[in-house]
Amino acid sequence: MTRRYRLGIDVGGTFTDGILIDEETGGTRIAKVPSTPGDPSVGFLAAVGRILGEAGMEAPDVGYLVHGTTVATNAIIEGKLAPTGFITTDGFRDMLEIQRQIRPSLYDLLFEKPRPLAPRYLCFGIPERLDATGAVVTPLDERAVAEAARTLRKEGVEALGVCYLHAYRNPEHERRTREIVEEVFPEALVSLSSEVAPEFREYFRASTTLINAGVRPIVERYLSSIEARLRDAGLEGRLLVMQSSGGVLTFEAARTKPVFMVESGPAAGVIVSAYLGDMLGFNNILSFDMGGTTAKTGLVENGAPGVTKEYEVGTAARAEHGAKGAGYPIRTPVIDLVEIGAGGGSIAWVDSGGVLRVGPQSAGADPAPACYGKGGTEPTITDANLVLKRLDPDHFLGGEMRLDEAAAWKAVKEKCADPLGLDPVVVALGIVEIANSAMVGALRRISVQRGHDPRDFVLVAFGGAGPMHANRLAQELDIPTVLVPMSPGTTSAMGLLVTDIKHDYSATLIQRTDELDTALADRRYREMEAEGREALLAEGTAHAGIAVERQVDMRYVGQSYELSIPFGEGKVGDALDSMLEAFHREHDRAYGFAAPDEPVEFVALRLTAVGRIAKPNLRALPAGGGDTASAMRALRQVYFAEAGGFTDCPSYDRYRLPAGGIVEGPAIVEEMDSTTLIHPGFRAEVDRYGNLLIGPVG
Repeated sequence: MTRRYRLGIDVGGTFTDGILIDEETGGTRIAKVPSTPGDPSVGFLAAVGRILGEAGMEAPDVGYLVHGTTVATNAIIEGKLAPTGFITTDGFRDMLEIQRQIRPSLYDLLFEKPRPLAPRYLCFGIPERLDATGAVVTPLDERAVAEAARTLRKEGVEALGVCYLHAYRNPEHERRTREIVEEVFPEALVSLSSEVAPEFREYFRASTTLINAGVRPIVERYLSSIEARLRDAGLEGRLLVMQSSGGVLTFEAARTKPVFMVESGPAAGVIVSAYLGDMLGFNNILSFDMGGTTAKTGLVENGAPGVTKEYEVGTAARAEHGAKGAGYPIRTPVIDLVEIGAGGGSIAWVDSGGVLRVGPQSAGADPAPACYGKGGTEPTITDANLVLKRLDPDHFLGGEMRLDEAAAWKAVKEKCADPLGLDPVVVALGIVEIANSAMVGALRRISVQRGHDPRDFVLVAFGGAGPMHANRLAQELDIPTVLVPMSPGTTSAMGLLVTDIKHDYSATLIQRTDELDTALADRRYREMEAEGREALLAEGTAHAGIAVERQVDMRYVGQSYELSIPFGEGKVGDALDSMLEAFHREHDRAYGFAAPDEPVEFVALRLTAVGRIAKPNLRALPAGGGDTASAMRALRQVYFAEAGGFTDCPSYDRYRLPAGGIVEGPAIVEEMDSTTLIHPGFRAEVDRYGNLLIGPVG
């Protein structure tokens, strides 16, 4: 049987999205079902069943399925890691307690560090020591390892993280430790720092390893359960999961290294933005994904998504330059994102000083916004948009769900308008504008604070709520064009299907460039490439579909943090001068200055092994005359501040808009999974693929 369909399932905080693509025709089918926070697999399987049922297909028709999930992230944020033990070098047992001396708020005397990833009584220091070159100073005390393993077994731990000093240079002590643990405590899932994050800075390496260990039993149970049920249903295609760096992993690889999928879902949005830009000829893109719980922004420069290693997860996931200190650092490649608590379900409230606030608390999928009629009573951004008549209560989710206007009005009035002594409509506009201001700030952080001018970028807006707010954000930042793809509410799920299989490797190599052992660097790259090729071939990737991408982390001697510089083909020695030039340029762009006369050093070598997957093509609309009159659905009163209040505003059925059609603002374009708002003074043009390109008139 020919399996020609690809299925992507993205589990969000409010909805679980599915998208099915026919590889031959490019045709797509989408589905949205409410997420099930108590057990995300229920929503996942419901989405699979619904989209296959509506398509009249059987599970065996699916060639492969890609899953974007927040299971790992939620386990960390909610403090629900599996019981985890920690083995480290003698004298460093308190590493997890000490953490770092930085704090997110410098003068906050009441700030408390995140709870250690493993309690102190489950941490063991083992007599052993390597020096900075990897040479053995003190042999491994194998008896102490066995005794620690027995104690951890009695304490009922499920997972174990091992992080010895300088193990990134010599992994033998860690590997031998795993062998001993497997003899004494075979049920334990052991994670080694030399395999998960073979880099210097012991706390960062230990944190990454412990997170991998702590979420591993949870992710393993989750993926195994899903896989078993999919196989029972007859789905025999490849099962893949999105990872934080924008590639995909097999379920098997994700079970072993789940830390690589901590920011699985949001990464897909940036990847699909890059894909759309490549297909439509836009190299520089700001990705804006606003769902029900959060808003996420990312940046694509010259067709390549930004990737960072400065990432931490804790009370809230964040991927920003500079350590923040509020969470646990993770040293794996992560798509560079700024994420804030501003989604359609973000709750508006009045603080003790009488100031209107929005978020970060969210109504989520349960109890959901007040207008959903599921028992929620708190006003949200979605409720505010309904009060402003920007949402049609009869056509939400294609008419499948009717919104309760009275409940939205009541929530805004009683919770916010009455305490402030203001009209509910004015307060609803305030809720929307406060949220917009926060999202403008997020877009500035991902662009201006990274040394980029947002006016040089196209804003790709998606997520269920993204197109409702994107025009206003672009207006604030002078972004010339907003691109709203077809089915924006499920665009992140589309991102799952347009990426490649990736395995990331790194090797610490701290040497000045004028003293660099280029032969050693070349050898390390060859070793990482061989490991990557072996992994991809074992997963079924053909030789012709394998590619490698190399980078070098570089810094000025004496600096504490480094920049990643791409390194193409050839030997390190031959490319050294060009790498130095690229480093100085990138330093100038990132920090506003460069010092070409200062000595530079290598810090780490990085390699990504890529297994190319054929990308689906965008489906072109039939040629049309460009007349949008037949797509007009209704004329209703909608509130716009620019118009001074409610004004006549036509709404359009997006599925009937022809290629080349022009929609003049103010206007609303509605589809099953999202609503696009076009402000006065702007217009939207429909391109040949059905994308809306919004820009100012004139």
